[in-house]
Amino acid sequence: MTVVGACVFANAQWLNQPTPGAPRTPDGKVNMTGPVPRVNGKPDLSGVWQVEAEPRAPGGLFGLGESPNSKYFRDVLSDFPRGQEPLTPEGAEILRRNTQPGVIGPNLSCLPDGVPHADLLPEPFKIIQTPGQIVMLYEVLTIFRQVFTDGRKLPTDPSPAWMGYSVGRWDGDTLVVDTMGFNDLSWLDARGHGHSEDMRVEERFHRRDFGHMDVTVTITDPAVFTRPVTFNFVEQLLPDTDVFEHICIENEKDSAHLPGRAQ
Repeated sequence: MTVVGACVFANAQWLNQPTPGAPRTPDGKVNMTGPVPRVNGKPDLSGVWQVEAEPRAPGGLFGLGESPNSKYFRDVLSDFPRGQEPLTPEGAEILRRNTQPGVIGPNLSCLPDGVPHADLLPEPFKIIQTPGQIVMLYEVLTIFRQVFTDGRKLPTDPSPAWMGYSVGRWDGDTLVVDTMGFNDLSWLDARGHGHSEDMRVEERFHRRDFGHMDVTVTITDPAVFTRPVTFNFVEQLLPDTDVFEHICIENEKDSAHLPGRAQ
């Protein structure tokens, strides 16, 4: 449990590469409260983003010294008092199994983080916005996600996938993304909450100024949660930089030091 979510975080590369068109203050720094860029009348969400985190706890993430992180990265049910989480018996059993000694989470096996956990990582991801689709490039695992905004419907019989299948639409200046078609292998957070293949995730992305994007996530999964679970967080722009290749299995050393493993 104490090492779930621990991985080798690589710093973004192409450092000091100026972001084209970014508003700047007289000292040359990016004005993070500047106006929202627009394309075809809609906010342009393009850029490198990373979730804002709470102040660093003593010892860092799980005491291992990683980057400061969001409470929802640690636990998507962190807004609920312990013992009062809206879990079904199946949801509680999944959590019990995932927190047993020696259990290895998907990310420690170099498997994808899934949705919405990938948006909550203390690691950047890049949004590329085009007229018919939005692409998200996650630095962790160098994995991608496509959100189609060309009017297509979600598939009726999808092959279960780690990142699911996503379609998006604009509600005013807010991008609303609906995702389904997941497998049941990913964890929703570092604590070990799981989900079923019937999970649906709605994400609402609202870029309120140049450097900040408000995100609202609603997870609906009647097999695991007694009601839809909603939480809010902020993605902060990382200007003048880019994402970098990160291959988890390359130089992976965590698993050998897990309890019960030979060292």
